[in-house]
Amino acid sequence: MSRILVTGSADGLGRAAADSLLSAGHEVVVHARNGERAAGLDTLVGRGAQLVVGDFTDRDAVRRIAAELNDAAPLDAVIHNAGVWSGSAVMPVNIIAPYLLTALLRGPRRLVYLSSSSHFGGKPFLDGIDWRGTSAGSYADSKLFVTTLAAAVARLRPEVLSNAVDPGWVPTKMGGPGAPDDLELGHRTQEWLAASNDSPALTTGGYWYHRERQQPHQAVHDEEFQDRLLQALAEDTGTAL
Repeated sequence: MSRILVTGSADGLGRAAADSLLSAGHEVVVHARNGERAAGLDTLVGRGAQLVVGDFTDRDAVRRIAAELNDAAPLDAVIHNAGVWSGSAVMPVNIIAPYLLTALLRGPRRLVYLSSSSHFGGKPFLDGIDWRGTSAGSYADSKLFVTTLAAAVARLRPEVLSNAVDPGWVPTKMGGPGAPDDLELGHRTQEWLAASNDSPALTTGGYWYHRERQQPHQAVHDEEFQDRLLQALAEDTGTAL
Protein backbone atom coordinates (compact mmCIF):
# COMPACT_ATOMS: atom_id res chain seq x y z
CA MET A 1 0.00 0.00 0.00
CA SER A 2 1.11 3.57 -0.74
CA ARG A 3 1.23 6.88 1.11
CA ILE A 4 -0.42 9.46 -1.14
CA LEU A 5 -0.99 13.21 -0.84
CA VAL A 6 -4.12 14.55 -2.54
CA THR A 7 -4.15 18.33 -2.68
CA GLY A 8 -7.45 20.18 -2.72
CA SER A 9 -9.30 17.25 -1.20
CA ALA A 10 -12.01 19.11 0.73
CA ASP A 11 -14.54 18.49 -2.03
CA GLY A 12 -14.99 17.49 -5.67
CA LEU A 13 -12.60 15.18 -7.44
CA GLY A 14 -9.94 15.51 -4.73
CA ARG A 15 -12.38 14.40 -2.04
CA ALA A 16 -13.57 11.50 -4.20
CA ALA A 17 -10.00 10.37 -4.92
CA ALA A 18 -8.96 10.56 -1.26
CA ASP A 19 -12.06 8.65 -0.16
CA SER A 20 -11.51 5.94 -2.75
CA LEU A 21 -7.81 5.54 -1.96
CA LEU A 22 -8.57 5.27 1.76
CA SER A 23 -11.17 2.60 1.04
CA ALA A 24 -8.56 0.69 -0.95
CA GLY A 25 -6.28 0.62 2.10
CA HIS A 26 -3.80 3.31 1.16
CA GLU A 27 -2.41 5.84 3.62
CA VAL A 28 -3.75 9.20 2.48
CA VAL A 29 -2.77 12.76 3.30
CA VAL A 30 -5.63 15.17 2.64
CA HIS A 31 -5.31 18.90 2.18
CA ALA A 32 -7.63 21.84 2.78
CA ARG A 33 -7.18 25.55 2.19
CA ASN A 34 -8.18 26.66 5.69
CA GLY A 35 -9.60 25.43 8.98
CA GLU A 36 -13.21 25.87 7.92
CA ARG A 37 -12.77 23.64 4.89
CA ALA A 38 -10.63 21.24 6.91
CA ALA A 39 -13.59 20.60 9.21
CA GLY A 40 -15.33 18.99 6.26
CA LEU A 41 -12.59 16.38 6.15
CA ASP A 42 -13.30 15.10 9.68
CA THR A 43 -14.86 11.92 8.29
CA LEU A 44 -11.75 11.05 6.30
CA VAL A 45 -9.44 11.99 9.17
CA GLY A 46 -11.54 9.76 11.42
CA ARG A 47 -10.82 6.92 9.03
CA GLY A 48 -7.09 7.49 9.33
CA ALA A 49 -6.23 10.22 6.84
CA GLN A 50 -3.56 12.74 7.83
CA LEU A 51 -4.49 16.40 7.35
CA VAL A 52 -2.41 19.33 6.16
CA VAL A 53 -3.86 22.84 5.95
CA GLY A 54 -2.62 25.77 3.90
CA ASP A 55 -3.75 28.32 1.35
CA PHE A 56 -2.02 27.64 -1.97
CA THR A 57 -2.18 31.32 -2.93
CA ASP A 58 0.39 31.84 -0.15
CA ARG A 59 3.82 30.55 -1.16
CA ASP A 60 4.98 30.47 2.43
CA ALA A 61 2.06 28.17 3.26
CA VAL A 62 3.06 25.84 0.40
CA ARG A 63 6.62 25.77 1.69
CA ARG A 64 5.41 25.07 5.23
CA ILE A 65 3.29 22.14 4.04
CA ALA A 66 6.26 20.74 2.11
CA ALA A 67 8.47 21.00 5.21
CA GLU A 68 5.79 19.39 7.37
CA LEU A 69 5.46 16.48 4.96
CA ASN A 70 9.22 16.07 4.60
CA ASP A 71 9.40 15.64 8.39
CA ALA A 72 6.76 12.88 8.28
CA ALA A 73 6.74 9.42 6.71
CA PRO A 74 7.87 9.54 3.06
CA LEU A 75 5.24 10.02 0.39
CA ASP A 76 5.00 7.53 -2.44
CA ALA A 77 2.78 9.67 -4.66
CA VAL A 78 1.20 13.09 -5.01
CA ILE A 79 -2.02 13.90 -6.84
CA HIS A 80 -1.82 17.62 -7.61
CA ASN A 81 -5.57 18.11 -7.67
CA ALA A 82 -6.05 21.60 -6.19
CA GLY A 83 -7.24 24.11 -8.76
CA VAL A 84 -9.36 27.17 -9.34
CA TRP A 85 -11.32 28.19 -12.42
CA SER A 86 -10.98 31.96 -12.46
CA GLY A 87 -9.66 35.04 -10.70
CA SER A 88 -6.33 36.11 -9.29
CA ALA A 89 -5.66 32.72 -7.66
CA VAL A 90 -5.42 30.87 -10.99
CA MET A 91 -1.63 31.00 -11.47
CA PRO A 92 -0.67 30.69 -7.77
CA VAL A 93 -2.87 27.64 -7.20
CA ASN A 94 -2.83 25.90 -10.58
CA ILE A 95 0.87 26.10 -11.41
CA ILE A 96 3.00 27.79 -8.72
CA ALA A 97 1.83 25.50 -5.88
CA PRO A 98 2.37 22.22 -7.77
CA TYR A 99 5.72 23.49 -9.02
CA LEU A 100 6.89 24.35 -5.51
CA LEU A 101 5.67 21.04 -4.07
CA THR A 102 7.44 19.19 -6.89
CA ALA A 103 10.65 21.05 -6.18
CA LEU A 104 10.49 20.75 -2.39
CA LEU A 105 8.93 17.39 -1.52
CA ARG A 106 11.39 14.55 -1.07
CA GLY A 107 10.61 11.00 -2.02
CA PRO A 108 7.47 10.70 -4.19
CA ARG A 109 8.05 8.38 -7.14
CA ARG A 110 4.67 9.07 -8.73
CA LEU A 111 3.35 12.52 -9.56
CA VAL A 112 -0.07 13.14 -11.07
CA TYR A 113 -1.02 16.64 -12.24
CA LEU A 114 -4.61 17.63 -12.96
CA SER A 115 -4.87 19.08 -16.43
CA SER A 116 -7.93 19.86 -18.54
CA SER A 117 -8.98 19.81 -22.17
CA SER A 118 -8.92 23.60 -21.72
CA HIS A 119 -5.14 23.39 -21.95
CA PHE A 120 -5.50 23.14 -25.73
CA GLY A 121 -6.62 26.77 -25.63
CA GLY A 122 -3.55 27.84 -23.68
CA LYS A 123 -0.82 29.94 -25.25
CA PRO A 124 2.82 28.83 -24.96
CA PHE A 125 4.06 32.34 -24.21
CA LEU A 126 5.62 33.32 -20.90
CA ASP A 127 6.31 37.03 -21.25
CA GLY A 128 4.13 39.07 -18.92
CA ILE A 129 2.60 36.14 -17.03
CA ASP A 130 1.46 37.28 -13.59
CA TRP A 131 2.67 34.33 -11.54
CA ARG A 132 1.88 36.08 -8.24
CA GLY A 133 -1.79 36.61 -8.99
CA THR A 134 -2.07 40.35 -8.68
CA SER A 135 -4.54 40.15 -11.56
CA ALA A 136 -6.85 37.48 -12.99
CA GLY A 137 -5.07 34.61 -14.70
CA SER A 138 -5.96 32.47 -17.69
CA TYR A 139 -7.22 29.01 -16.70
CA ALA A 140 -6.31 27.61 -20.13
CA ASP A 141 -2.75 28.94 -19.85
CA SER A 142 -2.37 27.57 -16.32
CA LYS A 143 -3.42 24.10 -17.47
CA LEU A 144 -1.05 24.23 -20.42
CA PHE A 145 1.73 25.15 -18.02
CA VAL A 146 0.98 22.39 -15.50
CA THR A 147 0.68 19.79 -18.28
CA THR A 148 4.07 20.94 -19.56
CA LEU A 149 5.47 20.73 -16.03
CA ALA A 150 4.37 17.09 -15.84
CA ALA A 151 6.15 16.32 -19.11
CA ALA A 152 9.28 18.21 -18.04
CA VAL A 153 9.48 16.30 -14.75
CA ALA A 154 9.12 13.02 -16.67
CA ARG A 155 12.07 14.02 -18.87
CA LEU A 156 14.32 15.37 -16.12
CA ARG A 157 13.53 12.81 -13.42
CA PRO A 158 13.49 9.42 -15.17
CA GLU A 159 13.16 7.65 -11.82
CA VAL A 160 9.78 9.35 -11.26
CA LEU A 161 6.49 8.48 -12.97
CA SER A 162 5.05 11.88 -13.88
CA ASN A 163 1.75 12.19 -15.75
CA ALA A 164 -1.04 14.68 -16.44
CA VAL A 165 -4.74 13.79 -16.37
CA ASP A 166 -7.75 15.38 -17.99
CA PRO A 167 -10.58 14.30 -15.63
CA GLY A 168 -13.25 15.47 -18.04
CA TRP A 169 -15.90 18.14 -17.57
CA VAL A 170 -17.57 16.67 -14.53
CA PRO A 171 -20.42 17.91 -12.29
CA THR A 172 -18.38 19.26 -9.38
CA LYS A 173 -18.63 22.73 -7.83
CA MET A 174 -16.14 23.92 -10.44
CA GLY A 175 -17.70 22.05 -13.36
CA GLY A 176 -21.29 22.92 -12.52
CA PRO A 177 -24.34 20.66 -12.21
CA GLY A 178 -24.87 20.46 -15.97
CA ALA A 179 -21.41 19.11 -16.80
CA PRO A 180 -21.77 16.16 -19.18
CA ASP A 181 -18.90 13.90 -18.13
CA ASP A 182 -18.88 11.01 -15.64
CA LEU A 183 -18.06 12.08 -12.07
CA GLU A 184 -16.94 8.56 -11.10
CA LEU A 185 -14.57 8.28 -14.05
CA GLY A 186 -13.34 11.78 -13.26
CA HIS A 187 -11.19 10.61 -10.35
CA ARG A 188 -10.31 7.02 -11.27
CA THR A 189 -7.42 7.71 -13.65
CA GLN A 190 -5.43 9.77 -11.17
CA GLU A 191 -5.90 7.10 -8.49
CA TRP A 192 -4.77 4.44 -10.95
CA LEU A 193 -1.65 6.38 -11.94
CA ALA A 194 -0.81 7.12 -8.29
CA ALA A 195 -1.15 3.61 -6.94
CA SER A 196 -1.67 0.85 -9.50
CA ASN A 197 0.96 -1.66 -10.58
CA ASP A 198 -0.82 -2.32 -13.87
CA SER A 199 1.80 -1.98 -16.59
CA PRO A 200 0.05 0.91 -18.41
CA ALA A 201 0.07 2.90 -15.15
CA LEU A 202 3.83 2.42 -14.81
CA THR A 203 4.61 4.75 -17.69
CA THR A 204 5.63 8.38 -17.58
CA GLY A 205 5.21 11.58 -19.52
CA GLY A 206 1.62 10.89 -20.51
CA TYR A 207 -1.49 12.99 -20.88
CA TRP A 208 -4.43 10.77 -19.92
CA TYR A 209 -8.19 10.81 -20.21
CA HIS A 210 -10.15 7.96 -18.62
CA ARG A 211 -7.11 5.64 -18.61
CA GLU A 212 -6.38 6.29 -22.26
CA ARG A 213 -3.26 8.13 -23.28
CA GLN A 214 -3.99 11.14 -25.49
CA GLN A 215 -1.92 13.60 -27.50
CA PRO A 216 -1.62 16.93 -25.64
CA HIS A 217 -1.01 20.44 -26.96
CA GLN A 218 2.06 20.36 -29.19
CA ALA A 219 3.96 22.70 -26.85
CA VAL A 220 3.82 20.19 -23.96
CA HIS A 221 6.64 18.01 -25.31
CA ASP A 222 8.64 20.90 -26.75
CA GLU A 223 11.79 20.66 -24.63
CA GLU A 224 12.75 24.28 -25.31
CA PHE A 225 9.37 25.44 -23.99
CA GLN A 226 9.68 23.10 -21.01
CA ASP A 227 13.05 24.59 -20.14
CA ARG A 228 11.82 28.17 -20.53
CA LEU A 229 8.83 27.42 -18.30
CA LEU A 230 11.00 25.86 -15.61
CA GLN A 231 13.42 28.78 -15.75
CA ALA A 232 10.58 31.29 -15.41
CA LEU A 233 9.10 29.40 -12.46
CA ALA A 234 12.50 29.03 -10.78
CA GLU A 235 13.28 32.73 -11.16
CA ASP A 236 9.89 33.84 -9.86
CA THR A 237 9.83 31.50 -6.85
CA GLY A 238 13.55 31.49 -6.08
CA THR A 239 13.37 27.69 -6.10
CA ALA A 240 14.90 25.54 -8.82
CA LEU A 241 13.47 22.18 -9.74
